Amino acid sequence: MKGRAVDRINKGRLGPKGMYGWVSMKAEDRLKTPQIRNVETGQLEPATWDEALSLMVEKAKGLVKEFTPHSIAFYTSGQLMLEEYHSLALLGKAGFGTLHMDGNTRLCTATAAAAMRESFGCDGQPGSYVDFDHCDTLFMVGHNMAATQTVLWSRILDRLAGPNPPFLIVADPRRTSVGHAAVENGGIHLPARVGTNLCLLNGILKILLDSDEFHDSDFISKHTIGIDALRETVKDYPVERVSEITGVDAELIQQAAEKIGRSKRHVSTCLQGVYQSNQATASACAVNNIHLVKGAIGKEGATVFQFNGQPTAQNNRECGCNGEFPGFRNPSNPAHMQELADRWNIDVKTLPHYGQPTHIMSLLKFIENGSIKMLWISGTNPAVSMPELARIRRNLASKDLFVVAQDIFPTETTALADVVLPAAQWAEKTGCGTNADRTVHLSHQAVKPPGEAWTDMKIFSEFSRRMDFKDKDGNPLIPWTDDAEAAFNHWKYTSKGRPVDYSGMSYEKLTGGSGVQWPCNDEHPDGCERLYTDFQFPTTLDTVESYGHDLFTGTVISPQEFKALNPNGRAILKACHYHPQEEFVSDDYPFRLITGRVVHHFHTRTKTGRSKELEDAAPDVFVQISDADAAELGIESGDMILVESARGSLEGPAKVGEIARGDVFVPFHYGSADQDNEGGKKMRSRAANELTLSAWDFVSKQPTFKGGAVRIKKVDGVQIHAVSGQYKAEQDRASAHKGEGLTEHKKEDHHRHLEDAIGEYDVFSKAVLDKMLELAKTHADEMELRLGLKLHHKLCAQASERLQPVIDKYGEDATQAKTDVETIVKALFPRHRLGSKQFQVMSDFTGFQTLLSHLIGWLHVLAPSLLALHDEESNKLVLAASHLFEQARAWANDHNKVAAPQALIVPVVRHPDPPH
Repeated sequence: MKGRAVDRINKGRLGPKGMYGWVSMKAEDRLKTPQIRNVETGQLEPATWDEALSLMVEKAKGLVKEFTPHSIAFYTSGQLMLEEYHSLALLGKAGFGTLHMDGNTRLCTATAAAAMRESFGCDGQPGSYVDFDHCDTLFMVGHNMAATQTVLWSRILDRLAGPNPPFLIVADPRRTSVGHAAVENGGIHLPARVGTNLCLLNGILKILLDSDEFHDSDFISKHTIGIDALRETVKDYPVERVSEITGVDAELIQQAAEKIGRSKRHVSTCLQGVYQSNQATASACAVNNIHLVKGAIGKEGATVFQFNGQPTAQNNRECGCNGEFPGFRNPSNPAHMQELADRWNIDVKTLPHYGQPTHIMSLLKFIENGSIKMLWISGTNPAVSMPELARIRRNLASKDLFVVAQDIFPTETTALADVVLPAAQWAEKTGCGTNADRTVHLSHQAVKPPGEAWTDMKIFSEFSRRMDFKDKDGNPLIPWTDDAEAAFNHWKYTSKGRPVDYSGMSYEKLTGGSGVQWPCNDEHPDGCERLYTDFQFPTTLDTVESYGHDLFTGTVISPQEFKALNPNGRAILKACHYHPQEEFVSDDYPFRLITGRVVHHFHTRTKTGRSKELEDAAPDVFVQISDADAAELGIESGDMILVESARGSLEGPAKVGEIARGDVFVPFHYGSADQDNEGGKKMRSRAANELTLSAWDFVSKQPTFKGGAVRIKKVDGVQIHAVSGQYKAEQDRASAHKGEGLTEHKKEDHHRHLEDAIGEYDVFSKAVLDKMLELAKTHADEMELRLGLKLHHKLCAQASERLQPVIDKYGEDATQAKTDVETIVKALFPRHRLGSKQFQVMSDFTGFQTLLSHLIGWLHVLAPSLLALHDEESNKLVLAASHLFEQARAWANDHNKVAAPQALIVPVVRHPDPPH
């Protein structure tokens, strides 16, 4: 295998993973035929495609009928082709209409997308790889480029060795080869403690904003909003405080900030050290802030790269397989959803835009609660790559979950599946992939897939055909079967006019050249090297992909709040205070865990582990600890170490040095599939994610793999001290369906809560209406209150009457609600409270507002639920009623605010509250 010398990205260079990427195609253990689990023996057995797909269709149709499409979920990859993601998005979003679509991109680049949406209004890398050739400073934050983007790192090494090298600043708790390169070339390594990135970055921003020399006031005033809030936030991060929290020498922080401040052409990069750490999105946005306060964006040699972690992670996001919507459309913008529905020729109500997309960690909770009953996994191995693996295995092995695993090799995940589908890998199919600077490459099929393996696109499209999914004209929803160019042309039409516009591309244009950067359209017929060169950002109400979040709490910003911000084409400086991560080190678990990558392996080694050269170079997990910790514990490199957290344990050889005291680094690539001790019964636990915790960033929902607390000790290395739970999970899965069929589902064992919610609404609406009349009588001498209560009673009673058809349609279960309402009303309106007449009124109206809030809360959860059932008429009635009850609450609140100063601060004679 050779690199393409003319390519603008790699210039013919290959990293070790690319150099040996062909080896896996020759591996003897490729999946070559579908498999179905025999419910009597518990074993996976060969099957035909017709048998496998027929079983899946039968299961899916039964679930849709009995449990709605929202009982089905998809979890995919960052390694399929663009055309395959597009097919999958059509299947999930337009076929099933399910919110439950995510990818393992959630684990690696969800924060990259979130940070660009928050700062710039839309996903999409603003710069180009050529910017690395022109920058004078390069700031790598949590990015071990030597291990993750080895070809690009070679490009950086060329610059460091050449004339006018950039000043390299590296923020990383470990002294990796990237950190060494920085120091050896006169740069700076900032070894910030795990989880303190935001504190460090806020400190750098303070230094930049405190000096007129270090920021561009004109750019800030013309092209950004939020500077006042940012200044107010970062003033609390003087360098001395930042040094104390992060553990980085104050002088180094000051020097790094000054170098960045004086830079004329500054590039920053981020990766998993930011994305998988505490306050991920806030930290990534802080890096964006550095560029915005300097005006270092949209210019040659001046940009920020929120890097991707997989070959086609960008395509997953573009096509909407990671929880977002195709073409970076805003699900809260009705015009965006209608445009997408028109492009796909479907009814807009089919598109699941009534709520926040479901991320994989929420999917797990739904599986545990029993509401997700079918999970289709494609191109990924969550039984090794997800956090808290004991929990993952427990879910995948559950008898209540029907698991489909679509892959190219047997993995820990396929071993837990009910149906296994053999897929083609790259070079065995044709399709496009887009890299981290928006360059689209076309890969033509070079060899045929082995055995009966199909392309992922063919699998998705054939399943859709068998499900009889159609567009509005009765044509197949996915009109191609295995025609990649037809799928690409459909994607071009889907993306036309969006920031990620492919409409000017073609397979002909992409063949034989060096790739084309999007957007590529009439305005940019040869692609667009750099975004935002006019300093106009997609932050108008009509163009923005997301209205954003409060970075500290993750609270969603409403369209009305975004409109009030009025960015109107300007970038958004997002400020956020640092807070420590949740799990602290303790006497029981005194070390901080860092997980990460090594240069020779990719993810869970499904492909790289089958290359002798790569496996020989990195055959096993290791546990990296500091020299000081090793000396204190009597550990030398090569000694076997037991690492334990509150969730699990692993065992591996020690690697001493190149890491801060108190930190433990473990690469996450290694699972149990290639081990076989005692017939598989005692496989050594060596997956880093046995230790990690189920926590995630509030905004991007990316799991926080880095920073959990662990303890370590030296063990003998003869016997196994940490046993993998994989074997037991496989046994549990083998016995899960004995005595019943794979397609059986017993609805009588299940209870739907929609009727409970309607019962809660009905009972509490009656209580609110009764309380309105009661309060009007109690406070009859207060004319405005008396008449206002009667007026709102009339309006809300009419709203309740109009909702009666909804109650009649779905029914209600008010058994619990009747008990709830008595308890709540009694608590909100106490009978024996001392106070003045004014205070009594205020007390009653405060209780009244709370009672209304409880009722409105039920209406708010009914609205999206009815949309999920495609019941638009009922949803409209619920929204109208909600509006009237909210008016009543606002009126009561206004009265209390007006009356409060006189009622609360002027002393009066207290007397008992008369009985209500």
